[in-house]
Amino acid sequence: MRTYYPLALAGAELWLLAEKAIYYPACRTLLIADAHFGKAAAYRKLGQPVPHGTTRNNLQRLDILLAEHVCERLVFLGDFLHAPGSRNAATFAAVEEWRSRHPTLAITLIRGNHDRRAGDPPQEWSFAVVSEPLLLGPFALQHEPQPHPTHHVLAGHVHPMYRLQGRGRQNLRLPCFYVGKRATLLPAFGAFTGGMNITPDSDGRVFVVGDGAVWVAY
Repeated sequence: MRTYYPLALAGAELWLLAEKAIYYPACRTLLIADAHFGKAAAYRKLGQPVPHGTTRNNLQRLDILLAEHVCERLVFLGDFLHAPGSRNAATFAAVEEWRSRHPTLAITLIRGNHDRRAGDPPQEWSFAVVSEPLLLGPFALQHEPQPHPTHHVLAGHVHPMYRLQGRGRQNLRLPCFYVGKRATLLPAFGAFTGGMNITPDSDGRVFVVGDGAVWVAY
């Protein structure tokens, strides 16, 4: 079992991680798409019965990744906060406590569609907040998976999923990385985010995440 898959792409090496993230070793950078912090809290404000603890769970998973990899920079590819209702005391306290344990880590947020509604993180969290694209090596880091004229795009937004078909009517739907000719889609990092089924084209490759590993599916 592979907890990561080393992928040669655009003349560089990326590690597709089983925790639904990408590590870029040459730049010591961790890439996260669609964390959607505070989504459950926003739904509870609307009276929906949704689970507690998703923010702390996501932050614990981030801690594990930062401990396992040499990271000088963390980049969120959009949708850090889910909605204006995510700006609540419990969510902010959890993120503030997490940030206090990583004071030297450079963090960049590329604004996504949910960030434009939810608003930027508080200044005291020391995030650099930018618009897409952010160029890093041969890659254009974006939220929306729109092609870039000169760089291979790494993006989120879609929350890609892939359905594995078994014998009979057996099937399993899993988060996936979708590697296309001009753009690569990251699965949503956050819990409680949902996803969209991907149908790969002839040039596409699919790597599913499941059982603590990354698997070649297509």
